Amino acid sequence: MSQKVLLNAKEVNIILHRLACQLIENHNDFSETVLVGLQPRGKYLANRLAQMLKTDYKVKNLKLGHLDITFFRDDFRRSEKILEANTTTIDFIVENKDVVFIDDVLYTGRSIRAALTAIQSFGRPNNIELLTLIDRRFSRHLPIQPNYRGRQVDAINNEKVIVNWEENEGEDVVYLVSR
Repeated sequence: MSQKVLLNAKEVNIILHRLACQLIENHNDFSETVLVGLQPRGKYLANRLAQMLKTDYKVKNLKLGHLDITFFRDDFRRSEKILEANTTTIDFIVENKDVVFIDDVLYTGRSIRAALTAIQSFGRPNNIELLTLIDRRFSRHLPIQPNYRGRQVDAINNEKVIVNWEENEGEDVVYLVSR
């Protein structure tokens, strides 16, 4: 098994600032926009972006939530492994809001499809966008593309993209691992 660093901590930070600026360009004061991190791994990216928007860019009206998609996935009953649900924390209405889904890696698109179904429980959004740190563009099973992408990676199926966050794994780094 080999491991290659795709992004180091400095590169991750630069990308996060670029993504934050792109969000500001498209959503101005965020009064009609909500950010939704997809559980489990998208919440770290969503939290980091929200903190950056509030602290570095002085965004005041930011609403942030976390959405668990475990039981909305089309493959959740196909595994012998016992599923552990995550927590959904959305304390606002998404009705007529612009929703930005945030996830660390866009791979097959199935998580995003599940999120599209799950978010309907909280109202009917005006618009839904997707922000992802890593876009594995050649692995899509569904016609889903990100509106905001940190980096596009051409990884083949036996390779895995692993995103580590300082809050969870003690470092900000993105690896490409070959099995």
